[in-house]
Amino acid sequence: MTVPATLRRWWPVLPLLLLAAAPYSALPVPGLLDGPLGSPGSLQLLALCLVYGGLATGYDLLLGHTGLLSFGHALYFATGLYATDLAMLDLHLPFALAALAGTGASVLLALLLGAASLRVTGIGFAMVTLAFAQAGAILVQRDPGGLTGGEEGRAVPADRLPGALVGIGNTANLYWLALAYLVLTVAVVRRAVGSPAGRVWAGIRENERRVEVLGLRPYGFKLLSFVLAGGLAGAGGVVYLLLTGGATPQAASSDATLALLVMVVLGGSGTRWGPLLGGVLYTWAAHRLGDLANSSSVAGLPGVLRVPLSQPLFLLGALFVAVVYLLPGGLARLPARLGKRT
Repeated sequence: MTVPATLRRWWPVLPLLLLAAAPYSALPVPGLLDGPLGSPGSLQLLALCLVYGGLATGYDLLLGHTGLLSFGHALYFATGLYATDLAMLDLHLPFALAALAGTGASVLLALLLGAASLRVTGIGFAMVTLAFAQAGAILVQRDPGGLTGGEEGRAVPADRLPGALVGIGNTANLYWLALAYLVLTVAVVRRAVGSPAGRVWAGIRENERRVEVLGLRPYGFKLLSFVLAGGLAGAGGVVYLLLTGGATPQAASSDATLALLVMVVLGGSGTRWGPLLGGVLYTWAAHRLGDLANSSSVAGLPGVLRVPLSQPLFLLGALFVAVVYLLPGGLARLPARLGKRT
């Protein structure tokens, strides 16, 4: 049966409306969430899932649509996070201006480092981005001038943030902000991929030399993709700052970029909804499996089971391997695989 084109185009509106209505719901979701759907704890976790869904979508602009394997994408997320924090605490800017400054800092840094990183290709590019990310992580850890807070990070006093985004009673507003960030990221990526530049990105991903033969300069197009993805990551850092109430060094670690890579592969690199699904699932699993690992039910198991099950990273790794092995192409390609079997 053929699905009408109008339905195919507008079907995302329904899940978007359902997500927007989540704070009004008292629906219990046992096993998936600790409390009702609209409870503050559940909304906080869902907001984090939405933020990482947006981050993975923006990262796939590099990996899945341009063919650039970057190991330093978390650097721009952390730049938006820390630059916004510094703008509020040290420059005493209001939150709106600080958020613009943080996102702008991510764009500028992506432009500067991307211009240098893209001088090399392939594994060389991946290693250069990793080196920049490691330098950023070390800088955050060293806490120069007390600007980053070192291993403790820097909390933002509540009076420096908008009142509507502070406190448990305003968790719904933070959730809607995270949802807005996700929608913005998906819209920007979809519009960019469908643009003339997006078609050049696809050509670069498939065969960069052929793009050069056609008289185009891949370097400029790759830099555009790099800067756009970096700006979207910086905006995600601003939302993350509001969700967590401060800047933490874990956001700048290379593990954060590796997590984004896992999210994209898990959901399906190069697909429209795969990175989003992978980001949401990975973030939810990381939190829920962490709770499982520390639960009394696991503590009472024999050692042969307790030791692996008490390690959340082991459980996440096993889940990732199972999905990659059983679902080549990621979660987004599951409906097509099922359709071929029927």
